[in-house]
Amino acid sequence: MVSSTTRIAVVGGGMGGLTAAIALTRIAGVQVTVFEQASKLGEVGAGVTVAPNAQRVLDRLGVLEQVKRAGAVPDGHGVYQDAMGNLVTDAAWEDSGKQYRNIGMYRPDLINVLAQEVDPETIRLNQRIASVQALDAGVRIELENGGHEDFDAVVGADGIHSVVRKSVLQYPEPVYSGYIVYRGVVDASLLPDDWRMISQVWMGNQRHFMCYPLQNRKLFNFVAGVPSDRPLNGPWSGPAEVSELAAEFAGEDWDPRLQRFIAAIEKTFWWGLFDHEPLTNWSRGPITLLGDAAHTMLPHQGQGVNQAIEDSMALAIFLNAAETTADIPEAFRRYTSVRMQRTAILQHGSRRAGAMFDAQYEFADLRKRDADLRVGRDFRRSAVFDYDAQKVAEKALTRFRKVQFA
Repeated sequence: MVSSTTRIAVVGGGMGGLTAAIALTRIAGVQVTVFEQASKLGEVGAGVTVAPNAQRVLDRLGVLEQVKRAGAVPDGHGVYQDAMGNLVTDAAWEDSGKQYRNIGMYRPDLINVLAQEVDPETIRLNQRIASVQALDAGVRIELENGGHEDFDAVVGADGIHSVVRKSVLQYPEPVYSGYIVYRGVVDASLLPDDWRMISQVWMGNQRHFMCYPLQNRKLFNFVAGVPSDRPLNGPWSGPAEVSELAAEFAGEDWDPRLQRFIAAIEKTFWWGLFDHEPLTNWSRGPITLLGDAAHTMLPHQGQGVNQAIEDSMALAIFLNAAETTADIPEAFRRYTSVRMQRTAILQHGSRRAGAMFDAQYEFADLRKRDADLRVGRDFRRSAVFDYDAQKVAEKALTRFRKVQFA
């Protein structure tokens, strides 16, 4: 394995970057420095689902119990419903072995849990990166304030607008989905006493609304997707009036229970939904990408953060197998080759899931949509939730070694 003095910079102090810092420290045994442009660690106050495939990673990193204590495990399967609340199918939010079940997390809480597992002395705030440049040996990070620092390698976990990605010579054009989402949280005490502690999705009129519990069931997350060209004419996100969200789901064609939920919303924001086509490469020498920087995806399968967590485990496994810093570029190439297909499939799958929720394209035939949703339940278990990022990386590493010594 590489020396314990090996220095790795992780650019981005979000959920993916912090998980990478934990994995690289605990598995690869390297020194990690996290660069974050914000003045403090944090995320917009909305929810995220920690799925079974990511929980498996967090469990092995020794972080899962802390996540469980801060989050909310639902009472059972979620449900997909039509606009009036009639059941279409249930959603099995668990792996096949029923060891892990989806955890609803308030994003600031998940950031806090992960940050507590990282040495605070290694997190540098207010650090805006101007560029990342490969050297004859190592990588130089140039800061916007004129300073610079050299590392043995750099991991870009800096999101859809990644600066690090430019150093990998990848310039994907953002692809607008045609939809915005209204997001936020609701105080659970404002909901009816019998409100179901599960994930619920309502679908109708080319839009959908999802909610699920967070923070030991004290909060409920909501995500409402509606068609809009707003992001094409200005900013990609911003504050919104609750009344404009309510108008999207008003009238007799929508479930009164959903309208009761919306009436409890006190504040919301909107985001344009963008992704990009799968990249042709994530790594260049001692520089690599992770999370949204590598594979921005739409939120409809709830896998964005979870794939960043899987990335972190795979990256740490391959870096741990590097014998010297000269082997880091090969470790990054191996990491990329193993992770690219998995995430490309889920990028396209997330687009497809959005089309189903909103009855787009072939799913305008609601019988086809509903049938695909039912079949998708078992697909999520086997292909998504049962995935073991550590085992996949270790098996791939064995194959690479056999080829190397053949």
